[in-house]
Amino acid sequence: MKQLQTKHELSSSANVLAASLELPCGMTLKNRLAKAAMSDSLGDGKGNATTAQSRLYERWAEGGAALSLIGEVQGDPRHPEKPGNLVLGPTTDQNALQSLARRGSNDGAHIWPQLGHAGALSYLPVSRPKGPSALDLEGLKCESMSVEDIKELPSIYAKAALIAKDAGFGGVQIHAGHGFLLSQFLSPLFNRRTDEYGGSIKSRFRIVQEIIDTVRQAVGDAFPIGIKINSTDKLEGGLTEDDAMEMVRLLDQTSIDLIDISGGTYFPGAVASSDSNSGTGPYFLDFASRAKKITAIPIMATGGFKSRQQAIDAVESGAVDMVSIGRAMALNPHLAHDWLSIDGGDPEFPRFDTNPPGGVTAWYSMRLTALAEDKEDEFNLNLESAMSIYDKRDAERCEGWCKTFDYLRE
Repeated sequence: MKQLQTKHELSSSANVLAASLELPCGMTLKNRLAKAAMSDSLGDGKGNATTAQSRLYERWAEGGAALSLIGEVQGDPRHPEKPGNLVLGPTTDQNALQSLARRGSNDGAHIWPQLGHAGALSYLPVSRPKGPSALDLEGLKCESMSVEDIKELPSIYAKAALIAKDAGFGGVQIHAGHGFLLSQFLSPLFNRRTDEYGGSIKSRFRIVQEIIDTVRQAVGDAFPIGIKINSTDKLEGGLTEDDAMEMVRLLDQTSIDLIDISGGTYFPGAVASSDSNSGTGPYFLDFASRAKKITAIPIMATGGFKSRQQAIDAVESGAVDMVSIGRAMALNPHLAHDWLSIDGGDPEFPRFDTNPPGGVTAWYSMRLTALAEDKEDEFNLNLESAMSIYDKRDAERCEGWCKTFDYLRE
């Protein structure tokens, strides 16, 4: 059992997290703590940023996070994760977007939109889902993307990245994890193509490579580009750790500035794989530590960080360069400041009496709304109430989304 640490020792440990990190592009993050990408669902239902959303990211910036990632930002409004997503495109409210970038950058923080595309998992009421391959399963149906559809993707991501840069964001993250479109290309569960975009991991990675290269050309050498990847889909027949490690080798040959390691994918009927048992602590540290040995690109891990000591151990051991925290920072927006102080302090995680599918995710999404409104002290929803409000809000947004983008009439 570890002995109790003195305040001096605690201060020294916290210094590990307080150290700055220089990215390959030359940009510096002020410490080793990031707010993980979460789907905050705080857009206006027409793809635009809101005052509440700006306040949410301002709170994390004021709270000491070096980097906050805005989850599920779309370059193509035809394939959103939810109708509360931001869209970076021709209809974007530039003033609202600039306000979000400015307020989320307070106190030297970085705020990056996570550029995504839901693909086969696009929100059905406002989308006709398309993925790497056609699927017709209970709970998952989509058309197959044509080669022409795929060839359009790099330009879509690059245009979105350039809008982000022009609005004042400090960088972007390309979303290639958690079962959304680029993760679908990487996963054999979704990708059954026999052309240049299917087959070996190198071929399945091809579109990711093309997107990285095109985004880099658009934003220039000094603008940070991160990427989020699965270390495993955690499902039989999905992306394996061996393939994910090969992907890290491929990424090492690109201009990526920060690799965010996570894992897990939704696919109906799939069985959990043998590498899905991640324990109760940080979930993907073993993979991250092995990945660091084969790439010079900084590594960040997302998933399962609940205590300061876990974060300190991860960075101090050399397993990762940064720690990415989601739900803990939803519970305490000043968590970074707390973990960088002598006294520290870990959040108390809620315990729920029930566990309906999607309930915990909805609860945390509504918690983010409370933070954005500075009303977290009044937040007392149970899972069922959170789900009801969350689903009702999304349903109310659908008409405005379709009118704004006017694509369902095609």
